[in-house]
Amino acid sequence: MPGSSKRELEIVGAVAEALNSSPSVQQALERTLELVTGLLGLQTGWVWLVDPESGHMYNAAARDLPPYLQEPVRMSGETWCLCIDEFRRGALAPRNVDVVQCSRLAPAVRARQTDLTGGLAHHASVPLSFQGKPLGIMNITAPAMRRLTAAELRLLGTIGLQVGVAIERARLAEESAALARADERTRLAREIHDTLAQGLVALTLQIETALREVGRDPDRVRERLEKALATARANLDEARRSVTDLRGATRGLPLARALASLARRFTADSGIRVELATSGACALDPSVEGELFRIAQQALDNVRQHARATRAGLTLRCRPDGKSTLTIEDDGVGFDVRRVAVDRQGIRGMRERAEAIGCRLRITSRKNGGTRIVVSS
Repeated sequence: MPGSSKRELEIVGAVAEALNSSPSVQQALERTLELVTGLLGLQTGWVWLVDPESGHMYNAAARDLPPYLQEPVRMSGETWCLCIDEFRRGALAPRNVDVVQCSRLAPAVRARQTDLTGGLAHHASVPLSFQGKPLGIMNITAPAMRRLTAAELRLLGTIGLQVGVAIERARLAEESAALARADERTRLAREIHDTLAQGLVALTLQIETALREVGRDPDRVRERLEKALATARANLDEARRSVTDLRGATRGLPLARALASLARRFTADSGIRVELATSGACALDPSVEGELFRIAQQALDNVRQHARATRAGLTLRCRPDGKSTLTIEDDGVGFDVRRVAVDRQGIRGMRERAEAIGCRLRITSRKNGGTRIVVSS
């Protein structure tokens, strides 16, 4: 076997092992970037993925970005760039992987700001797809980016297909779990509506009829029936609230998947990459999931508005005893927790949500040291 072919097989095998052994898509992508850049003698890489729910592009993984691209606004998926434009037009394909000028770095390159670009100006754009379905882009580069050989470009196209299969497989697994849970929630909502809610409606109608037919000792009967009617109506309202809670803030998704969707949307909108880590199987009450989701949503909104962060993290850990911990952290400018302004309704709202579900919310922060919010039950 020629040496080049053997080398290609070794690289493909190493990437396949990384994709199969990593516990999450993000870690698989980061490991793949490490392997591809290292084995091809390159340095820097980043991956854009399409959020399957919103269609927005978000930065899913990165390795050794130059200072210019570490600014979140320059890595927002909604900012125009050549590779994303070609990807959306269908102009990128495994057969035509090539080196192109990086439009995101172009302003700094023209200004000769090598301290910010790290000498980078071009990159190879590798499309990620599965059975013709476009999933994203892997960009890799190095200072004084050389022209890649035909064999290297072919190899990158093969790796792109490998990564696409891994991404789609992970998403299908998530969707399968989500569908099973959504079906169960729909069944529970239907059961409540068909039993408890309808029964209370019938009870209300019966009592209203009885009130109209009161004939003897009317005051006493009326008093009792009115109390029963008030109770029945309260129970009917409770049943309706239960149905609403089952659908909840997470839109019927498991909390982990709802947080993943939130992280992707936030990354696409702000350019601040959010890393999500989960452990354990969460079997939380829908109302608890809804409040935890809202807390994460508010915390990320605070990151966007106040933190001036470049990265953020969401961690959800569930234990066998039913306890859970949600952590939201960032690498921003921080603030003095002891001097939170009265008009900071976001923090107040998060505390109230945590208290409503019997959880404790702790905030730690220091100047230029980021902020961490932990919600634990």
